[in-house]
Amino acid sequence: MLDAHSVLEVLRPVQDPELRKSLVELNMIRDVTIDTGVVSFTLVLTTPACPLREFIVDDCKRAVQQLPGVTEVLVDVTAETPQQKSLPDRTGIAGVKNILAISSGKGGVGKSTVAVNVAVALAQFGAKVGLIDADIYGPNAPTMLGLADAKVMVRQGATGEILEPAFNHGVKLVSMGFLIDPDQPVIWRGPMLNGVIRQFLYQVQWGELDYLIVDMPPGTGDAQLTLVQAVPMAGAVIVTTPQTVALLDSRKGLKMFQQLGVPVLGIVENMSYFIPPDLPDRQYDIFGSGGGEKTAQELGIPLLGCIPLEITLRQGGDKGLPVVVADPDSASAQALVAIASSIAAKVSVAALT
Repeated sequence: MLDAHSVLEVLRPVQDPELRKSLVELNMIRDVTIDTGVVSFTLVLTTPACPLREFIVDDCKRAVQQLPGVTEVLVDVTAETPQQKSLPDRTGIAGVKNILAISSGKGGVGKSTVAVNVAVALAQFGAKVGLIDADIYGPNAPTMLGLADAKVMVRQGATGEILEPAFNHGVKLVSMGFLIDPDQPVIWRGPMLNGVIRQFLYQVQWGELDYLIVDMPPGTGDAQLTLVQAVPMAGAVIVTTPQTVALLDSRKGLKMFQQLGVPVLGIVENMSYFIPPDLPDRQYDIFGSGGGEKTAQELGIPLLGCIPLEITLRQGGDKGLPVVVADPDSASAQALVAIASSIAAKVSVAALT
């Protein structure tokens, strides 16, 4: 008999490829209806950025089509991002499901470029995304998100001042760049840095977010310690270039997160090679090659992706149009979108296992 129970039973062997568990047991199959041979149901993914979405849908359709009497299978795909695991000694942010650090050991490796484009890519998938520019001494995210002239509204809340984040390209943003003049240097010691990062975490009207990405300053100092000790982290992503000096520093940053109990989701190799705009079929290894893959293998950490250096990538950051928006068909944009999907998948696996 063709009914909801038989549909669920035939779908029971179908697994989420990342979680390796039954879709039915994970409650990812919902609202099964049958109308004269047409089977409809909702597939609830664990992230809107699921890289295997079409693969899972095809598996579901093949399974249901085996049932006698089925003439058509309609799958409505939606997503519910799981909440990261809480920690007893760290205070989460109300409404924020997952907090991620994009970090590096060395400056100048394109960490902010990765953070901004990953945030925008996740928003393009349909996720609710926020971004903290935690590089207090050199805040660049407002320029890269096209918010250089934006003003952050400050209102009085029950526990003090509350900041209203700026918004563009689907991403909410707070940054020291909104609070100081463009040419004003921030000359602070650690306690003041600690205070403003905590303000960005707890005194911002973030609302409901699937992912709050923190663009970290380079190094392993006060900002990193403040973040890790304040909130439960879903994970950290380490950005490097293939260059030896960058890889040496990236290993230190990676080890820092591991020692502090933060899962390292993987390594991103930026500026992997240069693609000249007039010769798109050529690649030049300006900073060497294979360094990110070698380091990932040595440390047992996934290599999330390699991003080529293209002029459109640099132009997008300067103009406030991230390359995933300005030139989505470019090699760098496609690499960044794939990296965003991989990060989201790993966060979901960590939350549900």
